Amino acid sequence: MTDNKHFPHNPLKFDRKALSDEEIRELYSKILLPRMIEEKMLSQLRQGKISKWFSGMGQEAISVGAAAALDPDNFILPMHRNLGIFTTRGVTLDRLFSQFQGKANGFTKGRDRSFHFGSREHHIVGMISHLGPQLGIADGIALAQKLDESGKATLVFTGDGGASEGDFHEAVNVAAVWQLPVIICVENNAWGLSTPSNEQFKFEHFTDKAIGYGIPQEDAIQVDGNDLLAVYHAVKNAASAMRERPRPILLEFKTFRMRGHEEASGTKYYPEGLIDHWGQVDPVDRFTEWAQTQGIIDDAFIEKLRAEHSQTIKSGLKSAAEEPEIQTSEAQELADRFAAVPTSQWPDLSEIESGNRELRLIDAIQEGLGQSMETYPELILMGQDIADYGGVFKVTEGFVERFGKDRVRNTPLCESAIVGAALGLSIANKKAMMEMQFSDFVTVGFNQIVNNLAKIHWRWGQNADVVVRMPTGGNVGAGPFHSQSTEAWFFHIPGLKIVYPSSPEDAKGLLLRSFEDPNPVLFFEHKYLYRSLSGTVPEQPYSLELGKAKVTRTGEDLTIITYGLGVKWAEEIARQHTGHSIEVIDLRTLLPWDEECVMESVRKTNRALVLHEDTMTGGIGAEIAAKIQSACWHDLDAPVGRVAGLDTAFPFAGNLESQFLANHRLADAVQDILKH
Repeated sequence: MTDNKHFPHNPLKFDRKALSDEEIRELYSKILLPRMIEEKMLSQLRQGKISKWFSGMGQEAISVGAAAALDPDNFILPMHRNLGIFTTRGVTLDRLFSQFQGKANGFTKGRDRSFHFGSREHHIVGMISHLGPQLGIADGIALAQKLDESGKATLVFTGDGGASEGDFHEAVNVAAVWQLPVIICVENNAWGLSTPSNEQFKFEHFTDKAIGYGIPQEDAIQVDGNDLLAVYHAVKNAASAMRERPRPILLEFKTFRMRGHEEASGTKYYPEGLIDHWGQVDPVDRFTEWAQTQGIIDDAFIEKLRAEHSQTIKSGLKSAAEEPEIQTSEAQELADRFAAVPTSQWPDLSEIESGNRELRLIDAIQEGLGQSMETYPELILMGQDIADYGGVFKVTEGFVERFGKDRVRNTPLCESAIVGAALGLSIANKKAMMEMQFSDFVTVGFNQIVNNLAKIHWRWGQNADVVVRMPTGGNVGAGPFHSQSTEAWFFHIPGLKIVYPSSPEDAKGLLLRSFEDPNPVLFFEHKYLYRSLSGTVPEQPYSLELGKAKVTRTGEDLTIITYGLGVKWAEEIARQHTGHSIEVIDLRTLLPWDEECVMESVRKTNRALVLHEDTMTGGIGAEIAAKIQSACWHDLDAPVGRVAGLDTAFPFAGNLESQFLANHRLADAVQDILKH
């Protein structure tokens, strides 16, 4: 018998409640399978057939109990040590082993490893190595379930180490503020890789944190994570409670990781005797023992079940082993960065009468946003102060009256959680827009954008139907934290689309098209141009194709390639040079950018200058200049020029700001190129 007083909660009571013998046997089968797979995977690792393994031995009761307790159409967001989630949800072993081996039959086409994948069929959303961002995504899925009044719950896992990340705080806070039906599961195995809990946090239990978020004591529950039935009932009860009243429930599962963080790290950092100590409450061994003493299973049943599981594992391994090594294809890799974009439901701008109605840039954006909301009842807007206040720039003013607070949502200052929630809404078949109050603040949500939004379709085929609106740029005297040009931070990231209009009519058409696009779009809006720039804008909805530049002024002697406020600077300098004919190209979309349009123009004018407001070093202009130099070498009569912001942070004082901005150096640069 186990000395229970030395373990949390005097565990392993195995209170079956109303579970039948058959249900107990089914749970036993479910918990035995991942343990047997684990044992086989350790052998596969030693033989070099897989490259890495994150063991969940000692924690199987949590994964199996949770997955078995939830209806199969409720989303689960697992972590490294949740093999039992996948097996209990019925993921076939041939595909699972192909995933582990980087084969094509896996879920990521060899692009990611182990449990870094999801499966819509099984309502599983795969993790990334940064751990914490899972929680924000769960918020978004849960928000969709609440808005749809589906009665479903979303279950998300994190560990005692991952819960130290800011994403944990942000997501739990958002879940509590919005009363989302999300089950937040903390697997507390007392170690973050080699770091013990006392070096991770100073509280006694994770349930103690709940009250700080406004989660009442009865919704913060400690569970013996080694007791399969305790886990099963806790999750079952939480999901049932959410059907009656949606809200977050925090479950802390006390358990222990019997092997290393991953096999290469080992367990030498564990105090002597600790593994033996926890081995006394091994979740598989003790459940086997209990079920036998209850007369529910016997040796013959166990032997038969092990033989069946062994054959299933053997068959899956054989299938994966017989699969050829994945075939490489550059075209396929590039194509899979993005989900397919549907044909626009709206006419192109060139197909309709522009009329003579004039709107400011901000009004055109507001109109395009409103028409998108009317077109897509599943579109949810999120951002700081965007509801009754209308946002700091008043883009969403009046939207609460038009569309309601469920769809126009004020958010806490939790940029990472809200970007994650936007992705979660997309996973739940909705559309999402997040307004960054200023593009400068995107740094707080950077990880979600570059590692989740950008990569998720390429990794396992899940689209990210998200638009992030980014008020940006200087010339407004706002200093270093409200004037930065941030577009180049994302230009390097495959899987994102970056849109940056410079006119009201383009802004509306590009925004409407961005909401049609099922891929993540960062939509930059220059703050200085919001109310200083007007132009003709058709009233009816229309679209402009992303990735297509526009020649705003034709010329023969020099091509200036630019975007945003740079277009106005370029057009002004072109008007001033009456002795030369200067062509101006507005890129409009920065990723992907229109190489064909640029090269055609440069081959005509034989001179090129790339202009942007952002700083020079590492700017987008460097990439464009390099491409021009390579593609148009024989056509160039002068070196490709670049004009950009000063290589400093953005200054506040007016004279310093003027000196910083690229137009301060534009005239001299144009003159130098035209002299060649």
